[in-house]
Amino acid sequence: MYTIYHNARCSKSRQGLEILKNSGVDYNVREYLKEPLDEGELSGLINKLKIAPIELVRKNEKIWKDDYKEKDLSDKELIRVMVNNPKLIERPIVEADKEAVIGRPPSQIEKLL
Repeated sequence: MYTIYHNARCSKSRQGLEILKNSGVDYNVREYLKEPLDEGELSGLINKLKIAPIELVRKNEKIWKDDYKEKDLSDKELIRVMVNNPKLIERPIVEADKEAVIGRPPSQIEKLL
């Protein structure tokens, strides 16, 4: 079973969802802006992505530039910032049992299938 962390307003996220639909795999859609992740879920997802938390941050978002860009935040603090501001989480993310990918470009998702 796959899970896509999806934002319907994002074209890349919609393209990622299409890839899953067309692949024939079983998947769940989690609209993470409506159903935010908690710190444990986000930490687990970051581990599956095999990246540092800062690599998951959308650095062009206004809230990042205005409130966090100049701060020296620990990984734990970055996770808390993303949990409290889910708009800052890069998208789409597709998660499988033991790994995950950021669907940028959306073709990255195909590597997980």
